[in-house]
Amino acid sequence: MDARDVLTRPAARPDAVVRYGDHSDHLLDVHLPVTTSGPAPVVFLVHGGFWREEFDRTHTRPLAQALTGAGWAVVTPEYRRTDGDGGWPATFDDVATAFRRLRLLEDVVPERLALDEVTVLGHSAGGHLAMLLGLHTGRPALPRVRRVVALAPVADLPEAHARDLGAGAVAALMGGPPDELVQEYAAADPARMLPGNVEVVVLHGDRDQQVPVQMSRALRDVDYVELPDVDHFALVDPVSPAWPAVLAALTR
Repeated sequence: MDARDVLTRPAARPDAVVRYGDHSDHLLDVHLPVTTSGPAPVVFLVHGGFWREEFDRTHTRPLAQALTGAGWAVVTPEYRRTDGDGGWPATFDDVATAFRRLRLLEDVVPERLALDEVTVLGHSAGGHLAMLLGLHTGRPALPRVRRVVALAPVADLPEAHARDLGAGAVAALMGGPPDELVQEYAAADPARMLPGNVEVVVLHGDRDQQVPVQMSRALRDVDYVELPDVDHFALVDPVSPAWPAVLAALTR
C-alpha cells in the first residue's frame, strides 16, 4: 500500500457542514458517532498540508470516520491557506475562530456534542496549528482544551525554515524568513511557547521524510512518543500500525 493512499481514500461524508465565517473556506465538517447514548466527546481535527491551498480537510475523512467508530464526534475546520487568501496570521486566526464558534453546532446537532471540553488533534502543519491553539496566550477560554495531540507537527518554525521543509512552506506562511520577521515568528512558533497550561502529546514516526523526527525529539515539556518504522502519513491512516498509538493518545 502506498503511504499516501490515505490522502485520496474514499470515506464517509460528514453528517453536517457548517459555516463559521464569511470566506468560502470558513467551513466545519461535523462527523457524528453512531451511538445515541448521550453527547459524544469531541475531537477538533486540524488537517495538514504545509498550510497550502493544494491540501484541504477532505483527506482527513478516513481518520474522522475511524474516530467516530471509536465513539468520538469529530469537527474538522477548513481554513485559509497559502496560495489562496491565507498566511500569517489569517491561517491561525481562522482555526482559532472556528474553535471559538463550536457552540454554533449546538443548534445544528442538538445534544450530540459534549462541548465543554474538547480534544485538539492536528497533523503536520495542522499539528503546528493545534499546538498553537492550545498554547497561545490569546487562546479562547471556551470550549476548554482538554489535551492537544500533535502528530508529526511542524512545531519549530525557524528550524523548519532552515531545513526548507515543504520547499519554502514556512516562508510562504509567514511572509519571509525568521531573521526579518522576529516578532511574527515568536507569535507563531509553538516550540517557544512550551510549557503551556495544557497537556501536549506529540507522536512522531522515525521514518518520517516530510517532517524529520529530530524536530520533535528536541521539543521540551511535551509528552513525546516516538513510533518505530512509521512514516509521516501513517499517523493519519487508521489502517496503519500507528493507529493504536494515536487512539491511545486521545483516549488515555
